[in-house]
Amino acid sequence: MRMRAPAAAAAALLALAGCDDGSGKKADAPAASAEFQAVLQEKLLDAKPGDVITIPAGTHALDRSLSLTVSGVTIRGEGMDKSVLTFKGQIQGAEGLLVNASDVTLEDFAIEDTKGDALKVNDGQNIVIRRVRTEWTGGPKTENGAYGIYPVQTRNVLIDGAVAIGASDAGIYVGQSHNVIVRNSRAEFNVAGIEIENTVGADVHDNLATNNTGGILVFNMPNLQVAGHGTRVFNNRIVANNTGNFAAKGAAVASVPAGTGVIINSNDEVEIFGNEIADNQTGNVIVSSYYSTGYMNKYGVADAFDPYPEKIHIYGNRFSGGGDSPDGLDLKTLKTVMFGPFGRFPDVIWDGYANPAKLVGGKLDKAQGICVDNGGAKVLNVDGPNGYKNPVVDEQAHACTLPKLPAITLEFPAAQEGRS
Repeated sequence: MRMRAPAAAAAALLALAGCDDGSGKKADAPAASAEFQAVLQEKLLDAKPGDVITIPAGTHALDRSLSLTVSGVTIRGEGMDKSVLTFKGQIQGAEGLLVNASDVTLEDFAIEDTKGDALKVNDGQNIVIRRVRTEWTGGPKTENGAYGIYPVQTRNVLIDGAVAIGASDAGIYVGQSHNVIVRNSRAEFNVAGIEIENTVGADVHDNLATNNTGGILVFNMPNLQVAGHGTRVFNNRIVANNTGNFAAKGAAVASVPAGTGVIINSNDEVEIFGNEIADNQTGNVIVSSYYSTGYMNKYGVADAFDPYPEKIHIYGNRFSGGGDSPDGLDLKTLKTVMFGPFGRFPDVIWDGYANPAKLVGGKLDKAQGICVDNGGAKVLNVDGPNGYKNPVVDEQAHACTLPKLPAITLEFPAAQEGRS
């Protein structure tokens, strides 16, 4: 461990511990403390498995990224609205906190106003992110960091009771991962509220997604290591996601129309059930292929990539409102022509792309297709493959059910249990 002047070291450690300074009062962290930052980063660098690194109550200003590369560590604050790390003056680093480790628990603190991503966890397993808030406090802006809570290439992940606000890409994003639960969380004023991308086995439930451009996204992208499938989106409130798209030009989510509740793109074996999905002005649920994304020229299509959504099961949701003021002139025109100036799109919109090799009599076999068993909910096929010339509401083509997907179960080391 590096040595420092005793008085300065004592003051910094006092701030990190939130201890009494001899005056009978807790020492407050300064508005911008280089010493606080240095000691916190040193604690992260010198951590050993089993360590608990505490973040005291207060707003602590930092100007460069933090990183943790030691497995088996807990970082714990006193609450997401009490222990706040603000990076508003960040001058160095691509994230607020970068974790490259396993068996890690992150809980009860906030990360605000990072230059890039707020909290990124890369290439680890047994990750618990509990009651963590990420936020850009100036509201939705393209200049905000892309991702709030961002586990990628991870396995066995729990995100519980989190809050993500203002990300210019996705508030809560899990990518190229296996065995994931996102629950009891709130995503608001992001481009994508909650996004599951190229991930195998995810349960997304009991969350609130509101005031985003798109509420909950289940995507597959080409040229990545994992082909996603097996996501269940259930018991969520996905309401009024009508914020204009403020993603950076060229970002994948820049193609998401404002006013979308749930989007499934190029992903298979997805269940949408038991949700309240309401007042999303373009559409409550959109099911689309890679061919409708608008970024074909940028990413291309790898030979092994399946661009078609298949085995999509939508049932038992509570739909209301929505589809009445779609984003973009083409969609507005289509809505007006088909349903009149005061009408609305059906609750499920499908772009109409299906794998030609799997068509039976010109239609996709129901066992591979989009099954809607949801009371009066209907599906609009916008006929994308034919230039949107013959859109149709075809109830019989989607009147089916599919086998239910299994629930995701997580098992963590004993040190990570018991605080949920």
